[in-house]
Amino acid sequence: MPPPGMWALGVLGLVLSCRGAGAFVMHMASSCALAANGSEQGFNFTLAFNKNQLVCYEPNVRLFYPCHGGLLHGVATVLAILFNNSTLVQRVEARRQACRDLAPHYWAQTALRRTPPQVRVVPTPLTNVPDAVLLTCHVWGFYPPNVTIQWLRNGDVVASGDAAKLLPAGDWTYQTQVALTATATTGDTYTCLVQHASLEKPLRENWSPGLSREMTVMVAVAATIMTVGLVVLAAGIFVYCRQPRAQGPLGPGPAPHPGPAPHPGPGPHPGPGPCPPGPGPHPGPHLAEWGQAVTKL
Repeated sequence: MPPPGMWALGVLGLVLSCRGAGAFVMHMASSCALAANGSEQGFNFTLAFNKNQLVCYEPNVRLFYPCHGGLLHGVATVLAILFNNSTLVQRVEARRQACRDLAPHYWAQTALRRTPPQVRVVPTPLTNVPDAVLLTCHVWGFYPPNVTIQWLRNGDVVASGDAAKLLPAGDWTYQTQVALTATATTGDTYTCLVQHASLEKPLRENWSPGLSREMTVMVAVAATIMTVGLVVLAAGIFVYCRQPRAQGPLGPGPAPHPGPAPHPGPGPHPGPGPCPPGPGPHPGPHLAEWGQAVTKL
């Protein structure tokens, strides 16, 4: 059976409807405040009428009291008396105890969690400043909200984003961005360095300017010339390899003029080896003369 206070709210709504008060909203809301260590610090319970507090609850004395000072103050006083004499006090205290029991669990999953950030550098050329670019370091998806962002040029710090504006992302994470106007010089490296409690080491995102227009044209011309040279070289090698090679005459050449046979000197004369030379493919007359010289000796 609903408590008397609920009946009073129903009667109040019926009276307002009959008098043509128009649309109205009446609701109950409870909340508990948490300390920095996650413990329950305070508890609130209110009955609101059209977003205005009508009846409030004091947890220290466990009593309802009227907290509306307007035309509905008398109605709020009656409702507070009815609520104090009903079981609504026990229900509100049960909500307060649930807040105490659940606070450490949700505190560990929300306030004590560590979510690492994500980083991306977006360059935007500046049309009114030659060779200048606006670098924007986007950092998002991190928790807790404390974060340090620095810009480095070739390893040297050039800007810091300690006081960067943080925006809640709606999913218990935060996002921010830090911009830097840089000169697009070939060979430079700009780094967005992010330090956060969830990271073992700082997170880095590098950006380097591309080649200038003059350098791009020179590289393109050099690459074209090199490509044409390689094609010509390959074609020349192919043509050279396809040409037939010239062949010499197959007949025996002229025989050398026979000279006097060498006179053997003193000492043992070496005999023929174990593998005497056999006849060549084209024996000539000089072989016969060499044989007669050996016979005479």
